[in-house]
Amino acid sequence: MAEKTYIKMDDLAVGYNGKALIRDICIDIKKGEIVTLIGPNGAGKSTILKSITRQLSLIGGKVIFDEQNLHKMNFRELSQKMAVVLTERLKTDLLTCYDIVASGRYPYTGKLGILTEEDERKVDAAMAAVHATELGPKDFNAISDGQRQRVLLARAICQDPEIIILDEPTSFLDIRYKLELLSILRDMAKRRGITVIMSLHEIDLAQKISDRIICVKGDRIYRYGQPEDIFREEMIRELYSLDNGFFDPLFGSIELPQPTGKGWSGGSADQEGSEPQVFVISACGTGIPVYRKLQKKNIPFIAGILTPGDKDYQLARLLAARVITSPDFEALAEPAFAEAAEAVHRCSRVIATDFPIGTMNRRIEELIELADREGKLERV
Repeated sequence: MAEKTYIKMDDLAVGYNGKALIRDICIDIKKGEIVTLIGPNGAGKSTILKSITRQLSLIGGKVIFDEQNLHKMNFRELSQKMAVVLTERLKTDLLTCYDIVASGRYPYTGKLGILTEEDERKVDAAMAAVHATELGPKDFNAISDGQRQRVLLARAICQDPEIIILDEPTSFLDIRYKLELLSILRDMAKRRGITVIMSLHEIDLAQKISDRIICVKGDRIYRYGQPEDIFREEMIRELYSLDNGFFDPLFGSIELPQPTGKGWSGGSADQEGSEPQVFVISACGTGIPVYRKLQKKNIPFIAGILTPGDKDYQLARLLAARVITSPDFEALAEPAFAEAAEAVHRCSRVIATDFPIGTMNRRIEELIELADREGKLERV
């Protein structure tokens, strides 16, 4: 039996001043899913989030939340079901961080906003969950951006929402707190069934945490699907109009362009566009730090002999000027060996890393010996 749709965006059109910037948004989201919006700056990710949280009026269409029209729910009912963490700075005067978090309980209090003991326990638990307890008595305006982000997340948590919407929640956070925040969101979604909709700039994190990805570009949703369908090299290149680097779907990383520049320390400069003068012999991931070091120095290089299934190959195909390859699970092919031997002759440097040599790649030893005889070998 198919899982029931929990949130439905039905022919949504969003924008400003009655003018639609993005239209025909038709997306179904299941309960407990983590759905992330990605796309270039200015594409409209925040506009979509503000529209489904009623901070902007819809231009057209509707949002159905648990079979109710979201825009017909009263404020109290909506705030008991939805928590929102957006990027705009709160306008606060003399409010402590504890006060900010406690405001997440106001949808459940009386008109005077007096917290019960149970409310106070929820506030304390929410602040502890994001490691913000020590911030409680501090002025909210006097703490760092990263600390503010944690406090606002605590406010959302203690609101006991069914859905939480966040706009760039990892902005201003160092790597420890980025991972911690996303772990909290994953726990909320998978253990408590809370649906999470957010935007992220860090597409490597989006790839790892999301159940579904919404790609925002142009006046329509560019793509919507599972991470394995979205995070492909060509897809990310087209989404972000990349012409100055690469997205590596295997490692989930952004790579700078291939080195094309001049020379290497201790030798004469290469002319841009000429045959590389460095040949890296590696395998099993041992060549990756060498590739990156050469890239930082803008030194073009040849990599080999690699099989398509090797970890080194995945990065070499992006960074190396040329990759000498041989089929997986077979002894090194003669044409590949001949090409590699020619590279040894032509290059000024041959860098050999320390990796296992067995039956299938035995002839690598011949290449290393050849480079050694010619006085070009560097072992790392």
